[in-house]
Amino acid sequence: MKSLQELRFDNRFARLPGVFYSPVRPTPMPDPYLVAASPEACALIDLDPRALRTPEARDCFIGARLLPGMQPLAALYAGHQFGHYVPQLGDGRAILLGEVRNQDGSFWELQLKGAGLTPYSRDGDGRAVLRSSIREFLCSEAMAGLGIPTTRALCLLGSDEEVYREQIETGAVLVRMAPSFVRFGSFEVFFYREQYRHLRELADYVLAHDYPALREAAHPYLALLEEVVRRTARLVAQWQLVGFAHGVLNTDNMSILGLTLDYGPFGFLDRYDPGFVCNHSDHQGRYAFDRQPSIGLWNLTCLAQAMLPLLDEDGNRAAELAQQALRGYEPALVETWADGMRAKLGLREAHDGDRELLGRLLDAMHRQQADYTLTFRRLADLRLDDPAADGPVRDLFIEREAFDAWARDYRARLRAEGSRDAGRQAAMRAVNPRYVLRNYLAQQAIERAARGDFSEVERLRRVLARPFDEQPEHDDLAALPPEWADQISVSCSS
Repeated sequence: MKSLQELRFDNRFARLPGVFYSPVRPTPMPDPYLVAASPEACALIDLDPRALRTPEARDCFIGARLLPGMQPLAALYAGHQFGHYVPQLGDGRAILLGEVRNQDGSFWELQLKGAGLTPYSRDGDGRAVLRSSIREFLCSEAMAGLGIPTTRALCLLGSDEEVYREQIETGAVLVRMAPSFVRFGSFEVFFYREQYRHLRELADYVLAHDYPALREAAHPYLALLEEVVRRTARLVAQWQLVGFAHGVLNTDNMSILGLTLDYGPFGFLDRYDPGFVCNHSDHQGRYAFDRQPSIGLWNLTCLAQAMLPLLDEDGNRAAELAQQALRGYEPALVETWADGMRAKLGLREAHDGDRELLGRLLDAMHRQQADYTLTFRRLADLRLDDPAADGPVRDLFIEREAFDAWARDYRARLRAEGSRDAGRQAAMRAVNPRYVLRNYLAQQAIERAARGDFSEVERLRRVLARPFDEQPEHDDLAALPPEWADQISVSCSS
């Protein structure tokens, strides 16, 4: 493992023409201190986690000191926000320092979130607050633990500098990592400006650095769009499988690599409610949990439109190719979701009645207000020949008989494929998490951190890095949420 000084930084994005970004220097916050760090993220760039506890690391990641090879910049992009096109957005509180190549040859960009004003800050202050930064730090690493593609969080620094949101809060800088932070909106801005040469330059950059194998395709730009469609479909399906709601699925928050990007007012389901809206700024429910699959396709349609000039000089032919690519979305999403749900139920084979069996369970969970994560996790303990063992999962339903009726048919389905309790339990526990980052857990960690106690942030990070393991010493993190959890409100300022 390397010290911070041994890392070799570069910034390939900075070698694009200046229209793609604005050079900017971070604005350091005073008296920074380390709030949290991720050893798993450190390993991705071969960094010794102990290096993050040095004064040199604090200076670097608060933006007070640049290392050789760093070229800080804020990227330009546009995007559709809540369905409406905004012609210029850009990194308003994020600054890309550069990238590190690890020993495996993979590149990881490092970005400071909250390090001060950029030309794209508009009316903002370029800062982040400790509250929202803790949420993003924990959820980035929690999603990685769940095996879901995501940006990563290297470390989180705090400061007593006052930052105003709805109230005065303390500031923070989150160090984010990703192979690339290019978004759908990065393409949209040049399409709507009719700057098609820059559109092509961006696509060539993405192909060269992120999808090199696609450059050999007969039609590389079409192959790029098709791959982004496939990755996005799989990503959204994975969100649905674990009960994750993003909250702000604007096109500027959609990754060209199919990563979960920009954690704001996210939420994991407690009680199963398909219409769950985690973002209290989303008054129309545009980004409700059950609308994420359709919004994913809507956003991809915006990307496809932005790429039309790359697909063919003939507008009609370009539109046909775009539609061809978009038709791959639903099959990829449905296949990923169906396979995932079958695994969550411990089913090895596909039978004709599986969709109806699952639908009945989800309907009962909704009507009976059963907890989403705990229902699937506790189903793993169901025994084929001992209904008396159903108690823990059965008790999640208000009317126990509703579960009993479904469980009889579920047992019959398991017997039809010769299921065995022990093997099925292990397989189900490997895909149904015991721990997810519920909002109330994040809130408890935030409240302690506001008093200078970061131990709960660290405990959550450790537990959520292994969400499928039992970890009995942390049983309290796998309990039903308390009644006050319903009162937590997260919005676009979160």
